[in-house]
Amino acid sequence: MGIINRFATIMKANINDLLDKCEDPAKMVDQTLRELNESLAEVKKETAGVMAEEQRCKREYDAVVAEIDKWTGYAEKAINAGNDGDAKEFIAKKQQAEAKLSSVKQTYDVAAENANKMRQMHDKLVSDINILEGKREMIKAKVAVAKTQQKVNEVTSKTKVDGTIAAFERMEAKADRMLDSANAMAELNSAPEDSAEALAAKYDSGSVSSSVDAELAAMKAKLGK
Repeated sequence: MGIINRFATIMKANINDLLDKCEDPAKMVDQTLRELNESLAEVKKETAGVMAEEQRCKREYDAVVAEIDKWTGYAEKAINAGNDGDAKEFIAKKQQAEAKLSSVKQTYDVAAENANKMRQMHDKLVSDINILEGKREMIKAKVAVAKTQQKVNEVTSKTKVDGTIAAFERMEAKADRMLDSANAMAELNSAPEDSAEALAAKYDSGSVSSSVDAELAAMKAKLGK
């Protein structure tokens, strides 16, 4: 039975390991859910068949056990009635049934083991699907936030704001140095002051002041002041 051969793989599968290995958890969640639901539908169908086989084997086993009990009862009755010949015949039938019981019991044990495996596989698939269903929206929300953060990081790295500010600061400092240099050059290029000329100007202004004072005194004398 093919589905039984897949039992070990399915039982060892871990839903969290699947999610950890995938590059895009949001897509992996949907894909895994689809695959698990497909497997579950197959497992349900196979499980029903295996359980039906188990029940058939159980009925056959119970029938043989009942047959043994029946011939045992007849043999005991024959012995109690003193009919050893009848008892031997009943015992022979009992032994035939006992020989059959071994084979029937073996078939029933295999069917019961298969049915148990199928039920375990079914229950695990249902559990994994429930876990994944519960995590689906949470995982998708986290992926959306992560993708948004990645875009922000990409935009930030492309704009390089810190580097741009530093470049402007360097250009401003260079401009300041150029201005200082120009001012210094202008100061050096200006003609030096002639101290004698400056002193002459002082006396020139003084003579102008004396002439004004003399005229003022003459006007006052004329007016009798």
